[in-house]
Amino acid sequence: MDVEKYITSGILELYIAGTLSDKENLEIANYTKEYPEIQKEIEAIEASILELSRKASPGYNYSFKSLMDRINSEVKVISINEKRGYPLSSYIGLAASVLLAIGIFWMYQQNQDLKSEIQVVEKENIDLEQQIADTDSSLEQTQDLLNTLRDKNINVITLGGQDISPTSYAKAYWNKEDEKVFIDAKGLPEPPDGFVYQVWSLKLSPLTPTSMGLLEDFSTDENKVFALNNPNESEAFGITLEPAGGSESPTLEQLYTLGVVSAS
Repeated sequence: MDVEKYITSGILELYIAGTLSDKENLEIANYTKEYPEIQKEIEAIEASILELSRKASPGYNYSFKSLMDRINSEVKVISINEKRGYPLSSYIGLAASVLLAIGIFWMYQQNQDLKSEIQVVEKENIDLEQQIADTDSSLEQTQDLLNTLRDKNINVITLGGQDISPTSYAKAYWNKEDEKVFIDAKGLPEPPDGFVYQVWSLKLSPLTPTSMGLLEDFSTDENKVFALNNPNESEAFGITLEPAGGSESPTLEQLYTLGVVSAS
């Protein structure tokens, strides 16, 4: 049981005020034996009510039980004409003290709920601000990427699908001056678990492959554009599916796309 949530629910105040059913009273009595925090909270509430009653009716020093007995019995049946040792106003004051204590708790609980709601709203605002910041950053990165791909020094190589996956395709944007290649891999299928796409720079005669790197985090990359270093004198580019971590040489049976650099 969430003891803290139970304590703040307000049921203990109703228990002390005597408004619960016998079943509920028995349940709380059992909880006080099992959870010392509940018993301690009940005692604290009783002490608060007694303090309020003393302030409302100075000169009378009741125990909590006698106070509640008088409130629950005598206040309801007292007659104005009946002579008693204590004036009616005293009992009314005592009853008002109990109601005041319950009211104070209710206001406190409402205040706590309001604070919780404010904290939730503040967190939502922080999350929204972060999302906006991330979006702005993403847009800026996208603009930078577009400017890079539109550079006049960029050589665009189309990589067509091979036997293992004829419908696959990709593009390589090669900037020889910067020794960078951007691979647009949007046309590749999701790699199976335990495998990764590896990009190769190829010399054709004789066939000499050089690994340019892996397309890491393929599944989570939204735009599927990957930047790789390429200091090689590439004559073609190929993409193969390799075991996680990559391979020393390409698995030609898993060649997904291939494209030859046009002479210029």
